[in-house]
Amino acid sequence: MPVVLRMARAGTKKRPFYHIVAADSRSPRDGRFIERLGYFNPLMPKDNADRLKFDVEKAKAWIAKGAQPSDRVARFLDAAGVMKREKRNNPVKAVPRKERKAAEAAKAAGGAAPAAS
Repeated sequence: MPVVLRMARAGTKKRPFYHIVAADSRSPRDGRFIERLGYFNPLMPKDNADRLKFDVEKAKAWIAKGAQPSDRVARFLDAAGVMKREKRNNPVKAVPRKERKAAEAAKAAGGAAPAAS
C-alpha cells in the first residue's frame, strides 16, 4: 500500500482549508485517510502562526516508513528542516505560448531541412 503525505481540501466554496494527511495513494483526495498530521489555512497572513499547524514528528515517522510527500507538503517539510526539496527548473515557463510554438516550428523546420539535403 503506497502511502502519500498530502493535503485534503475542506472548507466551503471559495474558502479553502486543508488537512495534511497520510493516505493511501489510491484513495480520493478528500476521501479516506490513515492519519491526520495537521492543517493549512491559506487565507491567513503568511506571518500568522495559525496558518500552518503540522506534527513534524509524525511526518518523520511516515517518511521513515516510506511515505512520499506531495509537492506542497514537501515544501512544508523543507521549511521545517525535515527534508531537502530540490529546486525546480523550467526555463521555458516565462516564454509566451505563441513564441514557444514558433520556436518549436522553426526548430522542426530547421532540423528537417538538413536531413533532406
